Amino acid sequence: MKVLGIESSCDETACAIVEDGKKIISNVVATQIPFHQVYKGVVPEIASRKHAEWILPVVRQALKEADMTLDQVDAIAATNRPGLMGSLLVGLTFGKTLAWATGKPFIAINHMLGHMYAAHLENDIQYPYLGLLVSGGHSIIAKV
Repeated sequence: MKVLGIESSCDETACAIVEDGKKIISNVVATQIPFHQVYKGVVPEIASRKHAEWILPVVRQALKEADMTLDQVDAIAATNRPGLMGSLLVGLTFGKTLAWATGKPFIAINHMLGHMYAAHLENDIQYPYLGLLVSGGHSIIAKV
């Protein structure tokens, strides 16, 4: 199964295509660091506007790098929480609309759990395990 995933929870617009939960076919990230540096932190309004500007080119680039079309994607995923409201809305709305327009299943992704499970991409981790995640304003310790 090939899933096109969209991430826009804070200040990076990203799209990856992953096969069978393990193989990263493409991964495109557009960073907004230069736009926020002058403010010494992320400005939510700037972040959401940059996501709106970059989401389509980032998704197109991920498909191009994977040498795929949307017809070859089995499902669409996007971050739905936690994160900056405006930023999340851009990626979530784009992902849901893309899924609806193509008739593909939509998968809502918790940003924090996405970080936690990213370790499974390259490692065969045995359950249960203790996970510690510190990411911006959100942190969790979880038995997974």
